[in-house]
Amino acid sequence: MNATLSNRIDSVRQKLADLELDALMVSIQENRYYLSGYTGEDSQFDESAGVLFVSASHLVLATDSRFDLQARAEAPDFEVVCYRKGLEKELPAIVEDLGARRLGFESVRLSHKNHAAYAKALQNTSPPVELVPTENLVEDLRKTKSDEEIQATVDALRLAEEAFSRLVATIRPGMTEKQVAWNLEKNMRELGAQGLSFPVIAASGPNSALPHAIPSDRRIVKGDPLLIDWGARLNEYCSDTTRTLVLGKPKDPFQKVFDTVVEARDRAIAGIRAGASGTEVDRIARDFIDKNGFGDSFGHGLGHGTGLAVHEAPRLSPIKDDLLEEGMIVTVEPGIYLPDWGGVRMENQVVVTKDGARVLNDPAPFDPCIGN
Repeated sequence: MNATLSNRIDSVRQKLADLELDALMVSIQENRYYLSGYTGEDSQFDESAGVLFVSASHLVLATDSRFDLQARAEAPDFEVVCYRKGLEKELPAIVEDLGARRLGFESVRLSHKNHAAYAKALQNTSPPVELVPTENLVEDLRKTKSDEEIQATVDALRLAEEAFSRLVATIRPGMTEKQVAWNLEKNMRELGAQGLSFPVIAASGPNSALPHAIPSDRRIVKGDPLLIDWGARLNEYCSDTTRTLVLGKPKDPFQKVFDTVVEARDRAIAGIRAGASGTEVDRIARDFIDKNGFGDSFGHGLGHGTGLAVHEAPRLSPIKDDLLEEGMIVTVEPGIYLPDWGGVRMENQVVVTKDGARVLNDPAPFDPCIGN
């Protein structure tokens, strides 16, 4: 086992000892990969590409025949169990081999239905096995990134930025939001992206006042804001960036809104450092936006962590007081959204350092106005 995976497994085992758990059942896709290198993807919430079991002395990866060969190739340090009639049929034997009597599970992922099935399968074991809910046991390890993880994020970000640069050169009045979104996705794929961090958001005019707008058939009009939020997934790590453009001469109040959002973002980034809280950094941006008369138009949190998932801990938010640590990667994405007009959001990714924050995005100045 390579040193990185070995250290992660050792950290989990220490947490198990602290919680008096005999083993942990790992169902979350990103956590499976983080601990094993296995890249099997869950196609939807109620389907699974497999489950890891970590105990003090055993490592097991249980999956079905679709992923059997892949699991054996990607996770050679795990004993692979291929189940053919569902995990619940194999679970008693796996747990017996592990010698587990208190089995932790990831409560945010395991459905009520599956929990009931697993509990029933284990009820006749002797001695009985207790299913114990856990939360953030692996996610807490993922919050801080190694140098390799930071570089993987930068690589994904550079690819996404190049895709966006190519897109900007092609945007014309009359294009639809759907066309803009597809062209950006196509660019990322052609540049080698493993996938998207999330579906591209391309929203123009009044639609850009919807923070998570779905691209529509609305056509791009000169002077209207065009908000684009996108990210590339490369080597499992995610980028996440938002830029707001305008074709030709912007209509009021675009420039005031844009300048306020950019200044709020940059002030918040200047306030990031190891030891600062997420609420403290959020307040910097929120207070500045409020001071400029747009306080009621910024409703969402300032940012979030990124990594194997595009949304992970920590959070920069008025309601979740996460403490920032060196090596964390977070987005900083204030926005102002005005109904019937539109919105502006500007988002960068930064890595927390001991004394501040390092912006990972291309440092070149950004001009939102494109075309004539």
